[in-house]
Amino acid sequence: MVKLDILSDPICPWCLIGKAHLDRALTAHPDHPFEIEWHPFQLNPDMPAGGMDRREYLETKFGGRENAIAVYSQIAEAAEKAGIEIDFAAIKRTPNTLDAHRLIHWAGLEGRQTAIVSSLFRAYFREGRDIGDHGVLLDLAEAAGLDRAMTERLLTSDADAADIRARDEHARARGVTGVPTFVLANQHVLPGAQPPELWGNVIEEITAQLNSASDA
Repeated sequence: MVKLDILSDPICPWCLIGKAHLDRALTAHPDHPFEIEWHPFQLNPDMPAGGMDRREYLETKFGGRENAIAVYSQIAEAAEKAGIEIDFAAIKRTPNTLDAHRLIHWAGLEGRQTAIVSSLFRAYFREGRDIGDHGVLLDLAEAAGLDRAMTERLLTSDADAADIRARDEHARARGVTGVPTFVLANQHVLPGAQPPELWGNVIEEITAQLNSASDA
C-alpha cells in the first residue's frame, strides 16, 4: 500500500470537489494502492466557537457581496462539472470546525474516517446543517457506527483539541497554505482539487512500479 495523506476542512468547497475527483478515479481503479488518511486544516482557525452568520462571513472574507458572489459562482461551476450538488442557499452559518476535525480523528481510530468525512461534506453542503453543533456531529457519528454516548463524552471534553490544533499548525509550518493538499508517500505534494484523469495516471504509474518491484 502507498500512503495518501489528505489535508482538508469539511467546510471547504474545493475539498469537496477534490474528494469527488479522487473518488471517481478510485472507483475506476478498484485495486488502487492507496491507504488514505485525513488530516486537519482549519480554513478559519480563529472562528468563534459558535461560528458566524454565513453571509457576514463571506462578505468579510472576500471584501463585499459582489466579490463573494464572483468567487462562489466559480465554485458552483466547478462543482457542477464534477457532478456535485451543493445547496449554498441552505447554509446559514459558517461553523468553527475544530470539533468536526476531532470527530474525523476519532473515526479514524475505528476505521470509519472516510465515511465521516463524506457525511460531514453531505451534511454541510447538501443539507445545510451546522457541523459545529454537537447534536449534528453526534447524529453523524451514530449513523457511521460510532458509539454515540462515548462520542458525546469526548465532544464535551477537550479531548484531542490541542492535538488537532498542533497538527494544523504543523501543516502551516511545513508550507501548507490552503486545502485540499494531497501528500503522496510522504514525498510528493499535490495541492488543489486535482482532476480524476491525473489521479488515474498516478494510480496506474504507482501500480506499475509496485508490480515491477514485486517481479524483480
